[in-house]
Amino acid sequence: MALDVPRVLSLLLPLLVGLPLAGCGRTPAATDYFPLAGGRHWTYTQTTERDDGQREEKALRLDNLGAETLADETTWHRHSDDGMHYWLRSDDSGIFRVASRFDLDEFYAPDTPHRYVLKTPFSVGTSWQADTVPYLLERAQQFPPEIRHSHPAVPMNYRIEAVDEAVETPAGHFEHCLRVQGSADLHLYLDAVSGWKDLPLLTREWYCPGVGLVRLSREEHTASSFVTGGSLTLELQQWQ
Repeated sequence: MALDVPRVLSLLLPLLVGLPLAGCGRTPAATDYFPLAGGRHWTYTQTTERDDGQREEKALRLDNLGAETLADETTWHRHSDDGMHYWLRSDDSGIFRVASRFDLDEFYAPDTPHRYVLKTPFSVGTSWQADTVPYLLERAQQFPPEIRHSHPAVPMNYRIEAVDEAVETPAGHFEHCLRVQGSADLHLYLDAVSGWKDLPLLTREWYCPGVGLVRLSREEHTASSFVTGGSLTLELQQWQ
């Protein structure tokens, strides 16, 4: 966000908008699928639908703020208007986050080890692991209700499931996109009747060349009346 959410959460110049991968004569770089250069921004519609019937929709904007030196290394700073700062890097192994900070935090928190967003090679079956949090699960009778406060680091396994998908969004039609799936199980005590259960956390992300993330879906469901979950989607509305 990695949602984590999700989860779900970059460098050099991106491909020219609309340039197809087929026949381009080179292997696509990680930054084609996750642009890092300063001055880029994306606006998404974030829709949350909870298992108890509640529904919320809001806009979310992400801005690339340019290159910065962090711990003596060149990183790329990204900010979301919900108050999160991210610093990312790129190399031959892929795109990875090296630090993050909330607006109200005095210092950034380094990612140790680095948290991959996308890992090379860009082929079906490439996999990696990164921590996520339960974005949607809440206890009915607990304060704060969000389970992410008690489970801030759930290991999630990511895998590239497709490399040439077409995606339709309100921002347009995109082709030659990567589809990444993340899955995790959260071992959680639900109630005196159900006891301990492994609750599945499932993320799907679509990254398109020259644009970046165009769609994300997150599923965190439970049948318990003491713990509620739901689904979350991001869809790209506009970008520059």
